[in-house]
Amino acid sequence: FVASINSSYSQWYSKAVLQTDREEMVNGLSASLENALQIYHKRNGKLPDNVIIYRDGIGDGELNTCLNYEIPQFEMVCGNRIKISFVVVQKRVSTRIFSGSGIQLENPLPGTVIDQHITKSKMYDFFLVSQFVRQGTVTPTHYVVLRDDCNYGPDIIQKLSYKLCFLYYNWAGTLRIPACCMVSNTPPDYL
Repeated sequence: FVASINSSYSQWYSKAVLQTDREEMVNGLSASLENALQIYHKRNGKLPDNVIIYRDGIGDGELNTCLNYEIPQFEMVCGNRIKISFVVVQKRVSTRIFSGSGIQLENPLPGTVIDQHITKSKMYDFFLVSQFVRQGTVTPTHYVVLRDDCNYGPDIIQKLSYKLCFLYYNWAGTLRIPACCMVSNTPPDYL
């Protein structure tokens, strides 16, 4: 569990939550968020009005479970005083995106967002290309917004998701996923 504790997303609180190898849904989210909010309050003198949660490692088949099991843990802590936006980050996608026309196809530029036509018809989701690759085909990251109580809308969520790909402390370039979703043992193909 990782949470930013300042407005520039440059200082972080983290807490390890143990789970089994095959367990995707996380228990103990309410305690982790509660601790993070206490640290935030101590540093800033107040609680945040809004919380944006980026959740990594959830496949399409687990979205409803996430919606019905993990989000209520956050609601328990936030109550009516803090609005929640919840974004699932999916990096294991087979979708490939190209730009150009005819036989002149190339990788799209970093920052390219696709939020129509190839996205899910009944969900708020988008694909984001955050990196430039010199060889091969770039792999976009799929974002599914399960909740947006903050009413940020697509423009803000998409821009924030892209900008968070630049903030990994141990890498000068961009990442495929937001820095808050990185862990120390992540294989280098996500860099």
